[in-house]
Formats: sequence, structure tokens, C-alpha cells
Amino acid sequence: MKAPKQTVLLAAFILILAALALLLWVPNDTVSGYIQARRGRVSIGDAMAPGLAFGLMALSGLLILLKAREPETARLTRHDVIFVAALILLVAVFFALMRYTGPLLAALFTEAGDYRVLRDTVPWKHAGFVLGGGGLVAALISWMEGRISLKAALIGLVTTLVLIGVFDLAFDDLLLPPPKVMYD
Repeated sequence: MKAPKQTVLLAAFILILAALALLLWVPNDTVSGYIQARRGRVSIGDAMAPGLAFGLMALSGLLILLKAREPETARLTRHDVIFVAALILLVAVFFALMRYTGPLLAALFTEAGDYRVLRDTVPWKHAGFVLGGGGLVAALISWMEGRISLKAALIGLVTTLVLIGVFDLAFDDLLLPPPKVMYD
């Protein structure tokens, strides 16, 4: 059975987008490579995170292309498009929450109100990440379960705390989202 044209086109679009990002965007938008060694110290370079993300995107495109070769491949429906649009909207809302929580809290609860000075101090640097990231995890779990639960909220909170432990404590020069660039 021939693969549906729209599935092959989707896979091709994803592969082309990932290739363009990996070949043009990442090398031209990052200062260092994937790994950088400075004075005997090896650390994660600026290109690591976007490189991994676009590599996973390319892998996804390949998997979609391979799946399209199998018989009985499902076709894209209106419900699928609505689901993806709602998912994008949900992620955008929580990314906005992640981006603006720290500056808003700093403006409300500090005398100076300048988040730029506080962006690398606890609790200001974690407020947006915990609220936006933990809220996103909890919202996605609740959406898939079809109900809001305390368990989903706790999983979201623990997930963000683990990420803070892994990235913020392990790397001295790494700022968790929202990125530092937004305030310079």
C-alpha cells in the first residue's frame, strides 16, 4: 500500500527544517560548539541544547517516514490539527508564565524591582522555571488523564526541582529559563 502523501510531506518538512536548523541556524547563532574546553575545564557549549533538540527532531522525521511505509497509516484529521494547536497554545502560555514570573515577582516584592540584578539569586531565578515548567508538566499530565490532580502537580514540582538540581547546581555559569539574553 502506498504511503499517504501528507505523511510523507510532513516527514520531509520535519527533516528539511531540522537539517536547516542544524546546518545554518545552530552554527551561526551560537558562540561555542557542542563542547568547549577552556583552561583544562570541559563544559557544555552553547550549541549542545539546540543541537540535541534538532537532532531529535530529525530522528522524529525519519521515524515518521519509516512509519509511513507501513500499510494502514492513519491520515491527518481535523481533530489532530485541533489537538496540536491546543498543545502549542498550552506550551506558549506556560512559556510566557516562565518568562514573566520572575520579573513580575521582583517588581512586586523588591524595592528596586530590577530583575536583572536578581536573576541569578534564589528564589528569583527559579520562580519562573518552577511555575512555568512545573505547571506545564502538571497541565500536560492533567490533560492526558482528563482530570486535574494533586499527583500531577506534585510530579510537575518534583520534575522541575530535579532539573534545577541537575542543571543549576551542576553548572555554575548556566542560567535556567528565562534566558539571560532577554534582559540585556
